[in-house]
Amino acid sequence: MHKHLPRTATRAAALGLAAAVALGLTACGPDIGTAPSTDAGADLLQLPAEESPSGEITIWDRSGDLFEVFDEAIADFNEKYPDVTVNHEAVDIDAKLQNTLITGTDVPDGVFLDDAKIAGLSDYLWDLSDVLAPYSGEIAPQKLDVNSVNGGIYGVPFDSNPGLLYYNAAALEAAGIDATAITTYDELLDAARAYKEAVPSAAPIHLEQSPFLGQLQLEMYASQLGTSLADADGTLRLDSPEYEQILTYLDTVQKEGLGTRAEYLGPTDIAELENGNEVFYPWAIWFDFAPQQLLTETQGDWRAMPLPAWESGGARSGAMGGSSFAIPKDGENSELAALFYSFLMFDEAGYSAVWGPSSVYPSGLNTSIPSYLPAADPSTPLFEPVPALGDQDLWAVATEAGAEIPASVPTPSWWAGAVDYLGTNMQRMLDGELTPAEVLEQSSTEIQTNLIDRQ
Repeated sequence: MHKHLPRTATRAAALGLAAAVALGLTACGPDIGTAPSTDAGADLLQLPAEESPSGEITIWDRSGDLFEVFDEAIADFNEKYPDVTVNHEAVDIDAKLQNTLITGTDVPDGVFLDDAKIAGLSDYLWDLSDVLAPYSGEIAPQKLDVNSVNGGIYGVPFDSNPGLLYYNAAALEAAGIDATAITTYDELLDAARAYKEAVPSAAPIHLEQSPFLGQLQLEMYASQLGTSLADADGTLRLDSPEYEQILTYLDTVQKEGLGTRAEYLGPTDIAELENGNEVFYPWAIWFDFAPQQLLTETQGDWRAMPLPAWESGGARSGAMGGSSFAIPKDGENSELAALFYSFLMFDEAGYSAVWGPSSVYPSGLNTSIPSYLPAADPSTPLFEPVPALGDQDLWAVATEAGAEIPASVPTPSWWAGAVDYLGTNMQRMLDGELTPAEVLEQSSTEIQTNLIDRQ
């Protein structure tokens, strides 16, 4: 459930976004609870057969930086397909899409959608297996997995959001700690303890206080261990040794005073990041927005590295969110929408326009990497080194981490609804009200009873 945050291209505007960040993310909300999808293959969409297609399409995107990036890329699309007119509209998708799909009135030809919502909306979307067939062998498997429902694929994968460990290199070096030596979460705990000893006021590791984002981060950790809330058949598998290991780690961070508990880039979070008390941030690649736009006092001090592994030799990254392009069945020109999205994601001119330098991102879009593997070539960066990360080559770090993300399974339609139970219970654990085992047992019962059994 990726989240390219609502942000502008200018520093002045970005500084006012700290409070809006969390609001933009929690707007995901629950899914619309559709009936089970029909069997895969019943409704397949194909690309246009004609060499010079013509027509008009309406594309919905969220307002913000990515809207501007996609909007600018339309000119590149029209260089190749001059007879296709793209009407690009900024829409509050969470508020508008549900009723639009249900009523079938003024349905867009394509829509930018969180991966976690694909399954819940799949009855209204085209199965894109035929569209993706020429490229599927070179798309990150995790992205195909999360967009799959009953064997069909219902989204053109956009981004990969590898988890990374961001760290304040300057503050840690001053305390005599080499963050680059950290390879496991046990070693991260040891480094946090050493930093707290050197800086008594510190609570070095970020602990997410938002139930939604806390659950999203939990899934990043679980992704590293090759698991998720549901298996490939949609069966709940939360109450497991893997999740207990993760929650025990988070509980330890809280109980030992090693964690700054705050909402992602809220005022408290930013203050503790700036004053050197919070120096480790395990998060998706898109945290790099913070040192670029919000952390003015420590800008240039931050670096990124792959996540620690849960066990020595384990995966050093996991997926944290993501988005794709979906094509509603009731759109008037679905095939042309598929052509547009295929150009953006699989044509070199298209993905270079999206991730390469633009008027929106002069150095390139560095808050994600492509899910199309030829575009995510470590030796051919689409965006430049990031000055706010000390001119670090984030492209190399992120593509290396992205390659380590284990395969996944389809995201269940009830994922967002589970936040009311799992996300909330995790916060109760951090409040000292529940143990990790109690979180797993209670959340499993609540999700099964209130979400799964009611479908």
